Amino acid sequence: MARANGGTQAMTVAGLNLIKQAMSIYDSDLKLVVANTRFREMFSIPRQLSLPGAPFSETIRYLVENGEYGHIHDEDKEDFIQERVDRALNFEAHYFERQRADGRWVSVEGSPMPQGGWVAVYTDITSTKRQEALLRSRSEELSDQLLQYAEELSATNRELEATVQTLEEVKRQLTESEARMRLTAEMMPAHIAHVGPDRHYTYSNRRLSSVIPGRPSDIVGMHGREALGESAYRAIKPHMEAAFQGKPSVFEFNEHPSTRRIRVAFTPDDNEGTARGVYVLSMDITEETQTRVALQQTRRREIAAQMTSGLAHDFSNLLTIILGTQSKLQKMDLPETARALIEATLGAARRGGTLLDNLANVTGPRVPKLAATDMQSFLTDMETLARPTVGKEVSLIIEDSIPDGALMLDPAMLQDSLVNLLLNAAHACGQVGAGGGTILLIAELVQNTWVQFTVRDTGPGFSEEALNRALDPFFTTKGAEGSGLGLAMVYDMTKLVGGDVKIANTETGGQVTLRLPLRRAVQNATPGLALLVEDNPDLRGLIRDMLTGMKHTVIEAASVDEARGLLDQVPDIKLVLSDISLEGDETGVDLIRELGRDRVPTYLMTSLPQSHHLYIEGAARAPVLPKPFTATQLDRFLHAK
Repeated sequence: MARANGGTQAMTVAGLNLIKQAMSIYDSDLKLVVANTRFREMFSIPRQLSLPGAPFSETIRYLVENGEYGHIHDEDKEDFIQERVDRALNFEAHYFERQRADGRWVSVEGSPMPQGGWVAVYTDITSTKRQEALLRSRSEELSDQLLQYAEELSATNRELEATVQTLEEVKRQLTESEARMRLTAEMMPAHIAHVGPDRHYTYSNRRLSSVIPGRPSDIVGMHGREALGESAYRAIKPHMEAAFQGKPSVFEFNEHPSTRRIRVAFTPDDNEGTARGVYVLSMDITEETQTRVALQQTRRREIAAQMTSGLAHDFSNLLTIILGTQSKLQKMDLPETARALIEATLGAARRGGTLLDNLANVTGPRVPKLAATDMQSFLTDMETLARPTVGKEVSLIIEDSIPDGALMLDPAMLQDSLVNLLLNAAHACGQVGAGGGTILLIAELVQNTWVQFTVRDTGPGFSEEALNRALDPFFTTKGAEGSGLGLAMVYDMTKLVGGDVKIANTETGGQVTLRLPLRRAVQNATPGLALLVEDNPDLRGLIRDMLTGMKHTVIEAASVDEARGLLDQVPDIKLVLSDISLEGDETGVDLIRELGRDRVPTYLMTSLPQSHHLYIEGAARAPVLPKPFTATQLDRFLHAK
């Protein structure tokens, strides 16, 4: 996009350079948008003041100091400059003629633009003025010459009128083109900018703050470090410097203060010769990354299931044979020593069955079931469940700083994960002696992007090997007591919904951090405007009647494109209910991925099986209602009754 805009501007400037008149365009912030070569030549303006982004005030200052407006006393210069800047800020259409310091005459015509700023055209009319003076001085003596000059003047006026008409058309097209380009740039869900050779921004749309929260929107003229902040600038600097040397690149990085995942593309600007600039395109891909992680985990599970299903089947058959044989041996009259061996064999076989169940949980198609979850109640129940589990000798402390308001989570998955982490922490505390230890569970929000749970213990911490392998299936430090699937299951369930798990050591012991995407639930939902996205007309009519029966007003779409258009044009949509399978190549999952977390409450419905990858991906982002369903089931689904 940045390259296209640069090419369009280059062609526009090339066209303007063919015009005999000088032209300049300034935006609403009094920054130069474009000027042709004649503008620089007519007023002998240095090159840096004819580049996009040059301040109007600095151009006026240069003209004053070089005598363009005649002699002005030093004490009056600042007032003179400020007066013209103030006049420019309150710009109105005008035409006037003035004599320059070198005796030549210039006409100035200015016209404001709809989005702010103005276009100014400067014409050298010295020849016309001289003809007028000659006519006045010799009109009585040189009637023949007067007639000749009058004819020449008339011809010149006609030529000038034709030129002015052409110029007006060029100005109109340029104004419309600039407005379209700026509107398009502002509507893009990305930060688009140009950085000059001095590492200062010469152009930027106003989307930086939406990509990196907390950064300013108006950054033209700022240095990259000042505009982006130290963390982001340090991350992109090597790639940007390579672009200044002519090497394009695309890369991703984590912007730590905001915890956002950012993708940046650098394209060298070869139009500036040796003093090369760089076009920059930046996008917030946090949601995309979370989705990608969830999809990758789903595919890993499918591969693991394919690899282990045959093995598990054979292993299950072997265990069945062992259990059956040992049961027969139990009924025989055997010595006590043999009975002890039989019991040990049966115990090992049963433990093998438990291992198969855990393996099925890791590799099987477990589907997230998001539901509005009150975190205070959840953690209270969690504490009640966990205290007897961790044991009396271990102190359990829960610190909850999550604000009031329900979050969209899978409470069963989260509870399983946290219980697993607390059990591991209790086991670690038991390794430091009979005195027990302390487990700290911290629940908090991080940068309005994640809901984070941290479990710390006062045990010996993770070994170097455990730090590298603790999340691998079947890795355990518990010896014969452990299956090695606990942390692997936590990792799997967390990745399935686009989250992340980190393990580390602290000064007091081990620590596991579990992050889930922050999705706030709608509280006390009242009837409003609902967008129904369903490609089957008969089914769409039936579901519409269900929604209107719940006092909702309904608008309808059959595809993602139609839904996207309605969401852009209708600001009062309070609820989106979409089928997963729709007309066209895009699905309901694609639609809710675009909407982000908090724009509008979204719900999915489908007839796909729970093992389908679209069902699993959709369930990780929004509640899913299987088809068929009744009006009562839909009402309970949408309003949590």
